Amino acid sequence: MSHHPARRIRETGLIAIIRGTDADTAIETVEALTRGGVSTVEITANTDGVLGMLRDVSASFTADEVTIGAGTVLDSETARAALLAGAEYLVTPTFDEGVIRTGNRYGAPSMVGIATPTEAVNAYEAGAEMVKVFPAGTLGPEFVSALGGPLGHIPTVPTGGVALDTVDEFFDAGATAVGVGSAIVDNDAVSRGDFATIETNARSFVEAVERARRD
Repeated sequence: MSHHPARRIRETGLIAIIRGTDADTAIETVEALTRGGVSTVEITANTDGVLGMLRDVSASFTADEVTIGAGTVLDSETARAALLAGAEYLVTPTFDEGVIRTGNRYGAPSMVGIATPTEAVNAYEAGAEMVKVFPAGTLGPEFVSALGGPLGHIPTVPTGGVALDTVDEFFDAGATAVGVGSAIVDNDAVSRGDFATIETNARSFVEAVERARRD
């Protein structure tokens, strides 16, 4: 399996998103994700202690085990701090050219949030490696499919509201990968120390992605 973040995202088709969990649970959460078969993880920048979490995960897992990224990156300052803490890729909810430039400067790919074809083109032409279709639960697989008509050369990663029973619909529509948050990383389960649930959720989505790509 490739160590390059963008290639690994393409190969695995799944990003598990950690948002709002206690910083002290980062290692156990990522361990549970890896046991469930997930190898690409995003920790959002609006999570308390995110920089420490990125450092801890980077130091605790090999490149073969985990590719770690920073999400909800809104500006170049946050991007730089995340990359210096160990993030290997950047994810934004909106288009910010400064984030893309910072990622490129440090050799880290960016996945930029879009909700229109114009935003997708602007992000890709500015240097984004992929576009994050957000919120995917609202825009739906139909939007991904329609976007792929004229813009099939732009890799799409639907995120926000992707459910276990809609994974196949997004891949049928042409998605490169999907980003999944609370449906995998259930914060209530994490707070209870129930990492078996996180592992089970991860495995369910890994298997759903594999089926969707195979069919």
